[in-house]
Amino acid sequence: MLTCYRTRRRLGAYLDGALGDRDASLIATHLDRCALCQREAESLRRLRALLERHAAVPEPAWSGLWPSVVRGIEDRRRVAPRRASSRWTRPTWALGGALAATLLISLTVWQILPGPLSTEPPVVVRSASTEHPDGAVMVYSVPEQDVTVVWLVDAGD
Repeated sequence: MLTCYRTRRRLGAYLDGALGDRDASLIATHLDRCALCQREAESLRRLRALLERHAAVPEPAWSGLWPSVVRGIEDRRRVAPRRASSRWTRPTWALGGALAATLLISLTVWQILPGPLSTEPPVVVRSASTEHPDGAVMVYSVPEQDVTVVWLVDAGD
């Protein structure tokens, strides 16, 4: 049974003539003795004959290949060669370099300059003491406007 399994696995290669002499003789000997494997080999032979008869693939026509290759080479020779350009004259490199330089300059200026100039007036905070030992008064005011906020803070219970 194990011999039948091994033979059937290599039966296709045997029928194609792809096995070495030793393996081919072992399979031929087994086929002479085993009727089940003989039927399997015969059905594979019939299948191959059917495929060769009905599913034959025509040979490709290579006659037009070589002239088209030669014609393509000649067409490339007739086209004027492009003028070699340096990297920095290409528009994409120039644009990319300009964008990178602009970004670098912007980041440098942003780091060097002081923070944003505020148009709002600064808030002045003053502290005052009260007679109460646990209390404090905080006065918030804006010099240019008539706004003053007074907080009374009582730290006691």
